[in-house]
Order: sequence, then C-alpha cells, then structure tokens
Amino acid sequence: MTWLPADFVHPVRVPVGGAHHLRPIAASDTDLDHPAVMGSRDRLWSIYGEAWGWPPATMTYEQDREDLAHHEREIEEHKSFNYALFDDAETALLGCVYIDPPQKAGADAEISWWVVDEQVGTDLERQLDALVPRWIAEVWPFRTPRVIGRDLSWKEWLALPDAD
Repeated sequence: MTWLPADFVHPVRVPVGGAHHLRPIAASDTDLDHPAVMGSRDRLWSIYGEAWGWPPATMTYEQDREDLAHHEREIEEHKSFNYALFDDAETALLGCVYIDPPQKAGADAEISWWVVDEQVGTDLERQLDALVPRWIAEVWPFRTPRVIGRDLSWKEWLALPDAD
C-alpha cells in the first residue's frame, strides 16, 4: 500500500486568514526561511530537536538551502510535504506545516507545525492551529492522521513503536 493514492493532487496554495497562505516550500525560499528558522531556533529546537535533530545551532544558509531542495524533491515525489506559511506578498516566511508518512505505528500520516517566535500567541497562530486539522481532514486522504505536539507530545511520540 502506498502512502497516498496515485491520483492525489496536493494543494499548491491554501489561504490562512485574510492575509496569509501556505504553499509548498522550495529551495528558492532560503532567503526567507533561514532567518525565520534561526530567529526562532531555540524554541524550534525545544520542539523538534530530540526527534529530528533540527534546527542545528550552526545551520548555515547553504545547509538550509540544501534541506529545502530536499523538501522540494520530496514534495514533487509525494514522499512528504513541507508547506511554508507566508504573508500574501511572500515577503516573510512565518512558519511551516509538515505532512509526513508515519514513522511510528498507529497512524497513516504525521502532522506538525510551527510559527516564528514573533507570531506565538497571535491571531495568525490561532488561525493556523484551527486551519491545519480541518484542512487535513477535508483535503488529504488520511483516515488516522496523528498531530504531533497536539494529539500527543513529542516525548510520547518518541516512545511509540516504529511503523513497519
């Protein structure tokens, strides 16, 4: 069984509130991604560090570009998805949403997301928090998605048995 149906078409633009949207990330977004990630690095490490080893404290612009190119290829191949949160003019990258095949047993997808430090606790974060579960349920072909950091903590996720 494949992760996604062969005919599934992933969304290329998803409105978030009135002035923001999600779209698949690309290597060409490094100019906006690198300062967003590194500007929120300590908090992001507290979320993703133990599980993913990301973002490293010394991540260079070039390492970030390579990582984004890897995400871009995975999106094209429908292996996993990284959607960046942008203002409508795409002058600022304000967070990301990850939609991945399950690494742990008991789900058919694993979802997580973040916003930059400056957006924590804002209307934009609340809009994203409300949108993502609804968007996954309405648009994506999953029956048992797991929202890590929401449905269960990252520590609880790490303790789960690996998927086959």
